[in-house]
Amino acid sequence: MSDFPWYKSYPEFVDRSISLDRYDNIVSIFDEAVAKFGDKIAFKNMDVSLTFNQVNAHVDSLVWHLQNKTNLKKGDRIALQMPNLLQFPITIFACLKAGLVIVNTNPLYTAEEMRHQYKDSGAKAIIILENFASNLESILKNTAIETVIVTSIGDMLGGLKGTITNFVVRKIKKMVPSYSLPSAISLKNILKENKGKKGNTVQIARDDLAFLQYTGGTTGVSKGASLSHGNLCANVQQVEAWIGHVFKDGEETIITALPMYHIFALTANCIVFFRYGAVNVLVTNPRDMKTFCKDLKKNPFSILTGVNTLFIGLLNQDVFQQLDFSKLKLSLGGGMAVQDTVAERWEKLTKSPLLEAYGLSETSPAATINPINGTHRRGSIGLPLPNTEIKLFDDRGKEVEVGEPGEIGIKGPQVMKGYWNRPDETAKCMLGDFFLTGDVGVMEEDGFFKIVDRKKEMILVSGFNVYPNEVEKAISENSKVLEVGVRGEKNPDGTEYVKAFVVKKDPNLTEEEVIAESRKLLTGYKVPREVVFRDELPKSNVGKILRRLLK
Repeated sequence: MSDFPWYKSYPEFVDRSISLDRYDNIVSIFDEAVAKFGDKIAFKNMDVSLTFNQVNAHVDSLVWHLQNKTNLKKGDRIALQMPNLLQFPITIFACLKAGLVIVNTNPLYTAEEMRHQYKDSGAKAIIILENFASNLESILKNTAIETVIVTSIGDMLGGLKGTITNFVVRKIKKMVPSYSLPSAISLKNILKENKGKKGNTVQIARDDLAFLQYTGGTTGVSKGASLSHGNLCANVQQVEAWIGHVFKDGEETIITALPMYHIFALTANCIVFFRYGAVNVLVTNPRDMKTFCKDLKKNPFSILTGVNTLFIGLLNQDVFQQLDFSKLKLSLGGGMAVQDTVAERWEKLTKSPLLEAYGLSETSPAATINPINGTHRRGSIGLPLPNTEIKLFDDRGKEVEVGEPGEIGIKGPQVMKGYWNRPDETAKCMLGDFFLTGDVGVMEEDGFFKIVDRKKEMILVSGFNVYPNEVEKAISENSKVLEVGVRGEKNPDGTEYVKAFVVKKDPNLTEEEVIAESRKLLTGYKVPREVVFRDELPKSNVGKILRRLLK
């Protein structure tokens, strides 16, 4: 397959191979954008805005503090643990500018999950939202963390608004459990006291680490994907080569509902569109759909990134259906399969494309994306990005034929340097220069790729392979279904059968109807033998349904 069939379908405006020499590190992307867009708005959150120059000034203040008031040096790891707030991009860019390696941490982690990640990474410092500081207190002595910086939800909102917000969060909603961290420093005070100060320039090479992006640990212990400045810079340029003709510098508005501690929003929203000079609207709690939709109404947007469950949630809001979508150029779905029915409803309402892309923490993340010239294909993850090669392998490591399922292998400049301090795990997932993803895919004759499912989530029914994605897709065709997750269940003799977990959109939906409708679309052994109804399904931090927790 040396002729790479996907080249046949490559958009005419995209080169299959591009130069990746524009940026040596993420700091150069940041500095270029600040110089170019200065007084334009960079970030908005809770109706408060920061310009590029204001972000830069805060970044300089924090860099000075990190370099002069702590013992941190280039290459040290620092954990960041907060939702989408104005202080998050400030801390991201400041830590990178100081030459530190960021350990992004899910704010919803338990104390034990935090302890594992901090101990594994060897983090020496943390910047954390006070809401989660009590968990940190309970495990701090079991980590190498010496510097603790604490922030509050209202810290960047200014004046009376910030004070009231913090009062409500602490005293009315009681969202901040009591904690004692005597050595902790206030981020707000750091920025205030060091205003106008500027740290020293740190020489950062492409091979220097930028992030330890921990995997979800869905199939084992969570591992830190070592992502270099070169990995992220390459992916930024690859994505821009694909979508660049659609967006204009300094004229776009992007909605960031996905958390920026997740690799999708980190690269696509925080870094790519900072480079574009876009207004980045940060959504702190996208589960609060009413407030979320108010933000959307106040900020006519040109791009929105999300996952399937987020798109479903928005489509089911009456106020969302009344929004003005005239400026929307593109919606980008990733993190989990975008179901055909969801994409169809979305495009019919918004009159703009919903493209599916594919990637992982280990690939910075983007590896494939659908064309943006009107030839995108529902149910497909599209074509490889420039400078990226995709192959599908069987269990023996041999490349499969076109149309046959195989494990997706990715080769490209965006592939991680390896798992942090785990050479054995790194070796397991590499086949030559190809990173083995654990996802099963199929390449069609014209080179478009489809995800079949996670290799480890395949269900073996009477000797036949059943992939949950396919069953979920069929069940979701029923208009009475809101959400669905499928997993294999064991019979007493150890054999497996298909079990579906469904959230109803129509309260009259029955188990018999789900099974009967499934039989119209699926061969017999793929039809769920059992259907369980739930009020909600367990989800990851970005809204991906967690099949392993379906019970």
